Amino acid sequence: MAEQFPTRMWGSRTNALARLANRFAATPVGSWVIRKLTPLDRAVLERTDAKYTVLGPIGAPVILLTTVGRKSGQPRTAPLLYVHDGAVLYVVGSNFGQAHHPAWTANLAAEPTATVAIAGQHIPVTAARVTDPTEQETIFARFVEVTGAYAAYRERTTRDLRIFALRRVRSTDAPAAPTQP
Repeated sequence: MAEQFPTRMWGSRTNALARLANRFAATPVGSWVIRKLTPLDRAVLERTDAKYTVLGPIGAPVILLTTVGRKSGQPRTAPLLYVHDGAVLYVVGSNFGQAHHPAWTANLAAEPTATVAIAGQHIPVTAARVTDPTEQETIFARFVEVTGAYAAYRERTTRDLRIFALRRVRSTDAPAAPTQP
């Protein structure tokens, strides 16, 4: 049996602040504000070893995903909401409903080895794109449960929102995953 990913969530997705934030995030202005807060959130996550996030008070499950830049070969780190499934973490390349895919999805497609920072741990992972349409819909529905903003993101764009399954790399499976300097 595969080793489970840790869970670290604080705050509540059902409190009044979370409900208001989720409605706001679904708007174009809300998406813009969140994109502008992303560098701050990345800094908080990095400084707290992925234990705390700017979105924590609203119960948002956030990880830091470090990939290898497909062009630069350098580590690239992005804070992402995720769906936790025990031994698998799912991430979706919504990019707030923008017309282009987020860079981290192309990075994972080019090099599926990455690192996830979650609950104070840095865990090497390997990514696999979820391609089965039924599985995609099931997983995407879980993202919508986390925040209805995902439904708005999908409505804003005509592109396919790439979903990846992240699984732990066993020490014998692959070389060390990229880490944030």
